[in-house]
Amino acid sequence: MLELSLWFYTGCFLAIVGSLATVWGPGVKDPIVRTLNTEIPSIGVSLILLTYNHTLALLTFMATSVIISLILLRAITRLEEIGTKV
Repeated sequence: MLELSLWFYTGCFLAIVGSLATVWGPGVKDPIVRTLNTEIPSIGVSLILLTYNHTLALLTFMATSVIISLILLRAITRLEEIGTKV
């Protein structure tokens, strides 16, 4: 089995890189890339919490995925309402 520190450092790396990608993400026109840019940090946070508790990591991943999807859906809907190309 892999060492727990490997999961922790991988999670930190994904959270940092994913957060930077999310900041850069609104300039991207492809909605799939936007979704991936927001899912990467949630996977990183889940990996960090995986080193502490498996249930906590699973619940965090599910909650962040649902919340991020709802926010993205609302943002895309608002942009379409005001007439901006998405």
